[in-house]
Formats: sequence, C-alpha cells, structure tokens
Amino acid sequence: MADIRFTKDHEWIVLDGDEATVGISEYAQDQLGDVVYVELPDPGTKLTRGKEAAVVESVKAASEVYAPVDGEVTARNDDLDANPALVNEDAEGGGWFYRMKVDNKDDLAGLMDREAYEHFVEALD
Repeated sequence: MADIRFTKDHEWIVLDGDEATVGISEYAQDQLGDVVYVELPDPGTKLTRGKEAAVVESVKAASEVYAPVDGEVTARNDDLDANPALVNEDAEGGGWFYRMKVDNKDDLAGLMDREAYEHFVEALD
C-alpha cells in the first residue's frame, strides 16, 4: 500500500497525487465492534483538520470520525450505505470512507507512519 499515515483519533489517510483516501484503522473498527451504519460527507464538503467529517455507528457506540487534514471531499464510499460491515472486513482497504483533495500536503508530515501508530496503540492497551 502507498504511504499510509494515522491520526491519534485512529483515522488513516493515503495520499495519491493531490487526492487522499481516508478511513478508520483496524484498531478503531476492532474497538467499535460490528459497524451497522456510516454517515459520510458529500462531495464538495469542506473539511477542517480535527473537526468531524463522518460518523460511524456500531452495536457498541456511535463515534465521530475526524478529518486528518484540511481539504474538500471529492468522493464518498457509497458501498458502505448498503454494506457498513465492509469497515469491519477491510477497514484499511475496501472499507474506506471518503476521498478528498488535500489543501496542504505538508499537513501529512505531522501524522504517524504505521510503525509509530502501532507503538501508539500498544501504549493504549
């Protein structure tokens, strides 16, 4: 997979050119349990880093998903409307939430790489 980055709120982001794909980490979906509903932002929505971008509901709880960087939504994963369990099956792949045009690619430099994120998660348990 391309260079994946993680936030302390358990979102992941992968940049491809000027566009990035965003979702929640395997750890996050595991903590949530069975995902039953995902509310995604519509294309054209402006997102601000650290602010709510989506909502994911599971049998255990509802949780906000925050934007990892500033930008504008270009696409949403409509497959999650009919099959929210994709988040549990493939959180860091087919269970992606939305794509966005990133305002400033340098913002990704402040996020954790996979190794740093894994150490971060280990410290939580």
